[in-house]
Amino acid sequence: MEIQHNTSLKKYNTFAVDVLAKQFAKFSSFNELEELTSHAIFNTQHSTLILGGGSNILFTKNFDGIVLKNELKGIEVVKKDAEHIYVKAAAGELWHDLVLYCIENNYAGIENLSLIPGCVGAAPIQNIGAYGVELKNVFYELQAYHLHDKTVQTFNLTDCNFGYRESVFKNQFKNQFIILNVTLKLNKQPIFHTQYGAIEKELEIMQVKEFTIKNISQAIINIRSSKLPNPKVIGNAGSFFKNPIVSKFRRYTIWEYHKDVVSYAIDAMNFKLSAAWLIEKCGWKGYRNGDAGCNPLQPLVLVNYGNATGQEIYDLSEQIIQSVKKEFAVVLEREVNII
Repeated sequence: MEIQHNTSLKKYNTFAVDVLAKQFAKFSSFNELEELTSHAIFNTQHSTLILGGGSNILFTKNFDGIVLKNELKGIEVVKKDAEHIYVKAAAGELWHDLVLYCIENNYAGIENLSLIPGCVGAAPIQNIGAYGVELKNVFYELQAYHLHDKTVQTFNLTDCNFGYRESVFKNQFKNQFIILNVTLKLNKQPIFHTQYGAIEKELEIMQVKEFTIKNISQAIINIRSSKLPNPKVIGNAGSFFKNPIVSKFRRYTIWEYHKDVVSYAIDAMNFKLSAAWLIEKCGWKGYRNGDAGCNPLQPLVLVNYGNATGQEIYDLSEQIIQSVKKEFAVVLEREVNII
């Protein structure tokens, strides 16, 4: 175990923002985690930040505390029943590696979540979702380490209180737990979700005759790759904003002036609007100021073209929020965690 001082976090966040952590350490075993959290430096710090893949975070300044990089590894089947396979993955595993493992073994349920960046530990914090599927649809339980009590606790589906890109770990228990592993309840017989977005069109292009979780995964990989910049090439954190949920009345008011509004019914009284559509209508698609910009293919993605600071990217996001609010009376929320 090594604790580093004044360490650059540029290679540990997908925005590639160059900030410093006052202290920095990695752990790849539970024993190392216990040793770290018992260290005198840890006990005197005011702030602790847990990093996985750094794919859903924007640093706007140096971090005046200790950053712990979760590198726990391992994937295993822990239980089976007549219809389901229960797969446990350590929090430091890359999410897409877990998806590929499940597809290779024909465990169905997370194929629609292909190519989402980041690590397994972040998945329940955000309740990640894409193309009509959310983590909560396949979630069984997780184990997490309480930073102060030094105990391991198990959280089931109800305990996590999942919402749209929300969980108890972003609210009530924010910064109190380190997620150790996540267990998913996957299907032996797949239930295909192809109605969302351009999945069916992409499957036609691929000339798919029979649905499998593998070809659905590949279709989604194709779609995402065509829209989203590779963070290894252009710094970004994927979708920067949540799709806002508005009342039926607000959606109708927008529709009166914009017949092409992109929206999805949540229930009889509420609609989810496309944040990308709102941002594009306000003229931000492809916008660039210095090295901070709005992706020209998918305006939901803010990018760092090289040396943008986190504050510059944040300021751009604030301009976009105010613009959408002025034009549509809709307030966008950031999906990315701001530090």
